[in-house]
Amino acid sequence: MADVRTDEPVKDGVARRVLLAGPRSFCAGVERAIDIVERALETRGAPVHVRKQIVHNVHVVDDLARRGAVFVEELDEVPDGATVVFSAHGVSPAVREEAARRDLDVIDGTCPLVAKVHAKARRFATRGDTVVLIGHAGHEEVEGTLGEAPESMVLVSSAEEVASVPGDGRQVSYLTQTTLGVDETAGVVDALRERFPLLHEPASEDICYATTNRQHALASIVAEADLVLVIGSANSSNSVRLVELARREGTPAELIDGPADIRPEWLDGVRTVGLTAGASAPPDLVTDVVTALGSYGPVTVEERELTRETVRFDIPSAARGGARRTADGGAR
Repeated sequence: MADVRTDEPVKDGVARRVLLAGPRSFCAGVERAIDIVERALETRGAPVHVRKQIVHNVHVVDDLARRGAVFVEELDEVPDGATVVFSAHGVSPAVREEAARRDLDVIDGTCPLVAKVHAKARRFATRGDTVVLIGHAGHEEVEGTLGEAPESMVLVSSAEEVASVPGDGRQVSYLTQTTLGVDETAGVVDALRERFPLLHEPASEDICYATTNRQHALASIVAEADLVLVIGSANSSNSVRLVELARREGTPAELIDGPADIRPEWLDGVRTVGLTAGASAPPDLVTDVVTALGSYGPVTVEERELTRETVRFDIPSAARGGARRTADGGAR
């Protein structure tokens, strides 16, 4: 345990305890995606175009933009032949085909765990299944996965929507977005099993280890907290799920991009703050938030690490300054 104080004026003088849930902040897929853009800037020089946000965090995106990354919504904003990085959330085959047609120098930042879901979608569709994708409409990961087999896939986001899934159950399988809440997804899967007793289930869990670990870590401290703060951007699915988890357990919870978002009224009557960060939030923001809490009064910090993550993903050779790559992964 450590005492954290700042030189700022004390705002209420109340002593508080901060419970740090661990694991928190960057996961291996996020670290890999950021590293890819940084390496591309080093080896190719600015500008390096990135389709969509490389990860869903405003601090990460703003930092990379200052260093020469140009974030675009679609490939028609990228000059012919230019370097483009695909975000960690993955892209559909149609996007890859467009990049190949435009002769773009592609570096694929898709998280390997998302790529596995894409591979399952192709495999299930090829064997003739109706493939149910559990996820949130409009999320970039969902759009990319649906694009793998659009004629064979159905998107559902709740147990209630399962009733609209076509098919007699003999050729129905399911996949999930990697950043969903474990509990909410279980309810949808239960509804699928009830409707389709012969449901084909994936051999391994699609929700990524980092999402699951962060949810379990927060669940282990939420009952002790008077308030939970989750560091993450509003478009970060896994961060939003953490807020929802805390609130389902009856603890007030707020999503913040950083210390400037903390409102003094949130701390009224609060003696214990649970603190975590989504998988795309930089770890130094955790320190900044603890420091900001210390400006209100003395703070005691307790680390609660439930498990230690050792997963690492290699970056593609194209990002290491290797041969130029086409959209389908071939060398030029």
